[in-house]
Parts: sequence; structure tokens; C-alpha cells
Amino acid sequence: MRHNKHHASLGVTREHREAMLSNLAASLIEHGRIQTTLTKAKALRPFVEKLVTKAKKAAAKAEKKDAIHLRRLAHADLRNEDAVTKLFNETYKEFANRNGGYTRIYKLGAQRQSDAAELALIEFVKADDPGYKKSKGKKSKGKKAAAKSEAAPEAAPAAEAPKAEGEAKS
Repeated sequence: MRHNKHHASLGVTREHREAMLSNLAASLIEHGRIQTTLTKAKALRPFVEKLVTKAKKAAAKAEKKDAIHLRRLAHADLRNEDAVTKLFNETYKEFANRNGGYTRIYKLGAQRQSDAAELALIEFVKADDPGYKKSKGKKSKGKKAAAKSEAAPEAAPAAEAPKAEGEAKS
């Protein structure tokens, strides 16, 4: 049975997958944006967002031992000292006022020539980027919309009346 195994296997062994995600995350932290396959980008998103959360928590607990512990946990996942240093010293500051959603995935609509894998771009979201708001569904024509539609026809004849009077005076 496949219960409680909710991760993309990516067609490789566990060790290979961990190394691949570590390398992809290090590249993303260094460059801010990388191009990869859509499946790898979707697998990378929670991996990187957990690392950013560890960096933010470490900054909040800078004077305690927890900061060192969180840094070591991140290093165990990321396996790249330069990327960990950049994440814990610079990158986390961009997300100080953000509660999650640190990355964005764009589907490129192109396919890789060799194996026709769908390509995607994954990048860090800018600090001041509000994103977009999801609509809450279809807007029904409620009382306000009905009142506006009734008020509009009444306003039009009132606007025409002064023109008629103005023409009669001339």
C-alpha cells in the first residue's frame, strides 16, 4: 500500500532525490530563479519554503542556541555551506513580513527537446509583491447590484431634462 507517501518520487532513489533537491535548492538560493521541469519545481517548493522558515525562526531567536540548531538542520538538508550562509544572512530578510508563499512557479509552456518534459521556472517572490487574490466564486446579483441597475435608468432622464429646457430658452 502507498499510504502516507505524499511526495514526488521523481523516478529515482531516495538518496538521489535528496541530493537532487539539495542541489536545486542551493542553485535557487544562489541565483534567485532557476529553470527546471515542472515536477521537480513542484517537489522543490515545499523543500525550499521549509528552509526559509528555519532561517526566519533562527533570526527571531538570534541570541539563543536555537539559532545554531536551526542552521545545522538547514545545513543537513541543503548540504551547501555557501547557500546556507546566504539564506541565513541575506535571503530571509526579504520574507520578514511574509507568512509563507516564498516561491512562485511559472509554467513555461515549452517542452524539453530530449524527453518532452514540461518546463517551469521557479523563483523567490519579491518582498513587496502582493500576489493575486483568489476570487470567491461567481458574484451573484445581490441587492446592491440590483439597486444600481434600477438607479441608472432613473438618472438618465433627469440628465436629459435640462437640455430640453435650455433649448427652449434660446
